[in-house]
Amino acid sequence: NPRKQNALCFTGLSRCAWHTLPSVRAVSLTVPVGQGVPQSLWKLGRLNHVAIAVPDLEKATALYRDVLGAQVSATVPLPEHGVYTVFVELGNTKLELLHPLGEKSPIAGFLQKNKAGGMHHICIEVDDINAAIVDLKEKKIRLLSPEPRIGAHGKPVMFLHPKDCDGVLVEIEQA
Repeated sequence: NPRKQNALCFTGLSRCAWHTLPSVRAVSLTVPVGQGVPQSLWKLGRLNHVAIAVPDLEKATALYRDVLGAQVSATVPLPEHGVYTVFVELGNTKLELLHPLGEKSPIAGFLQKNKAGGMHHICIEVDDINAAIVDLKEKKIRLLSPEPRIGAHGKPVMFLHPKDCDGVLVEIEQA
């Protein structure tokens, strides 16, 4: 039997050992395992940061810098996003402390509902944000703006609707 001979050559089993094996369907070794599975044009990368809305930015910055000993950035105003940001370096990722900037700040609304502050969003890097946006739209994931905007790291970002992401506001950022 040619299949048995090929299998014997491939596995190196003797004829005696071959007869003790359970019956197995032949598998073509020339066909890639992932054939038929569409390859994505973009990939999810590492966790860039977890954003925390804080009612008192100076107090929160002091907690991470002075009490916990973390390296923290200067406060940076981002008027186009309606926030002040401070980044806390953690080695493998960052925390982004967010505080309202202006009355139309999305963080002001969040803090009205969550007086003590709390986790606001997670940010995950992608290798091709434009391909990710096209693909996510096709998969019926709602985006919170029509086009990517420049985020706190100077790179394009897009927010995904939390109702489409298991209750989590997800930010994707160009790596």
